[in-house]
Amino acid sequence: MSAHAQASAVLEAHPDTPATAVESIQSTLEWTPGPVLAITYTLKGVIDQLRIPATRSARRSDNLWCHTCFELFVGAQNDTEYYEFNFSPSGEWAAYGFRNYRDGGPFDSDGIEPKITVARDARTLELNAVVRLDLLPGIRSDVCLGLGLSAVIENLDGSLSYWALKHPPGKPDFHHSDNFALQVEPAVGDGAAVDYTGNP
Repeated sequence: MSAHAQASAVLEAHPDTPATAVESIQSTLEWTPGPVLAITYTLKGVIDQLRIPATRSARRSDNLWCHTCFELFVGAQNDTEYYEFNFSPSGEWAAYGFRNYRDGGPFDSDGIEPKITVARDARTLELNAVVRLDLLPGIRSDVCLGLGLSAVIENLDGSLSYWALKHPPGKPDFHHSDNFALQVEPAVGDGAAVDYTGNP
């Protein structure tokens, strides 16, 4: 039986970008060391007061963060290399690799396309994404991972609010190391361990 880790965490709005239509954004993840990371983002609020991208065919697309989208940052602890995934409610996605803070660009590998499913009603928007970490050359199954979960939410007036596990001082910056607040230890014995160092 494969060892795995499970965790849940709450995303917090940046204090300079409030979103009155959003009550909360919660996240849960399940990680099987090496191959697969499954993440669920659950936004609760008045969904009709938000701009949610219409469903499209699954494809890679840039600038998804200009509208409502959910994001994952993943890197090995004590390493400057990291990866970013963008998941749009439209089904579109993006993947980027970075050698250092914001030093990188689009990342491609056979099979890297995440599996995205979306459900919504009047009070809830839920996005599930499954990514293959074993296709990221900088990530090994025997290292401690630092994960950053975040979201950009667009209001009907076009303004954006920024949500993350933890915000650094100043303007919103999901690439900042403070956002990598979920720490996943490699499997020991029957399981892996998760330490959430973000906001309570």
